[in-house]
Amino acid sequence: MLTTKRKPASVGEILVQEFMEPMGLTQGVLAEAMGVQRKHVNELCNNRRVVTAPTALILARVFGNSPDFWLNVQRRTDLWEAMHSPRERERIKRARPLGAAA
Repeated sequence: MLTTKRKPASVGEILVQEFMEPMGLTQGVLAEAMGVQRKHVNELCNNRRVVTAPTALILARVFGNSPDFWLNVQRRTDLWEAMHSPRERERIKRARPLGAAA
């Protein structure tokens, strides 16, 4: 099970720090390149929107990388948050592997 204590970089952090800032992109310019509203980009940058498969495909096309890159960033964040949420940890603990003795 995932045990890392350090929270992974979020989609918003990677998008802004590794792509937008080095390329000098504003949210408006990126939104136009992606064919979405600026609000969509703003929500991605501020981690108020998750990366879906269609968004991953769009980001990959815009930045010339793979959709798997974007989906993996989202997946790492989702897994970390689930492992560090007391509510989710309780739900996970209640699960029992099939075939285990009762």
